[in-house]
Amino acid sequence: MANYSLKDKVIIITGASRGIGREMAIRFAKEGATIVIAAKSDKPHPKLPGTIHTVAEEVEAVDGKAIPVALDVRKEIAIKKLCDQIGEKFGRIDAVINNAGAISLTSVEKTSPARYDLMQQINSRAVYCFAHYALPYLKQSENPHILSLSPPVNLSEQWLKDYSPYSLSKYGMSILSKGIAAEFKQYGIAVNTLWPQTYIATAAIEFAVGNKEMLNYARKPSIMADAAYIVLTHPAKNYTGLWLIDEQVLKAARVTDFSRYAYNPAFEDKIKKDLFLD
Repeated sequence: MANYSLKDKVIIITGASRGIGREMAIRFAKEGATIVIAAKSDKPHPKLPGTIHTVAEEVEAVDGKAIPVALDVRKEIAIKKLCDQIGEKFGRIDAVINNAGAISLTSVEKTSPARYDLMQQINSRAVYCFAHYALPYLKQSENPHILSLSPPVNLSEQWLKDYSPYSLSKYGMSILSKGIAAEFKQYGIAVNTLWPQTYIATAAIEFAVGNKEMLNYARKPSIMADAAYIVLTHPAKNYTGLWLIDEQVLKAARVTDFSRYAYNPAFEDKIKKDLFLD
């Protein structure tokens, strides 16, 4: 079966004001998609570049259509309102990318209840809310997809011992996605997760995992955008319930040269594996 085009598809991307979400927005826009840029960053951040409006400008610069929306994914009613507005305007939603995330690599002892709740809400709960409220409109799509940025579930102690609150929130996304995939299969909706093989040069790596130096050991966000493009163009009915890795997706699509994705070409042979991958 031939793959689908993203031309004129309506795609919601959370956390799309910078990093991987921004890269996906621009990548999909180049294919003619309408991008709903949903993020909290309505106004400039003192330390981090990008807002929903700057990304909208970048989307439009490559002849894509942009709909910037200020959204806090912790707010259930805001998610419902967004899904209803977009779904009713276009008659469908073609894809939802759950990219917004919260990270704190801290132990139970050192994670406050407020930080714990924040990670569960932004990570796993948002996946549920979008699946619940986007469902009526995903059903109207020719090739509907839900794609969440979370890892394969790895119960090795090393991924639980030092930051189990964060691990739980990300594994919750993956387990929930497996369940939603089975539930939504009757509607022909693909539900998958995508995780990077390596560190990706984003604010999370720079500020939460390490420091600016750590970016040298990472790949560019474009590798995740290219992998997500492959996922979204697959026929939904026979490509669901998968915990995907970006490098594996690209290799299956016959990509062999990964050197262009290195953030710092001088460190290409020193790029580090991402969290949760042994």
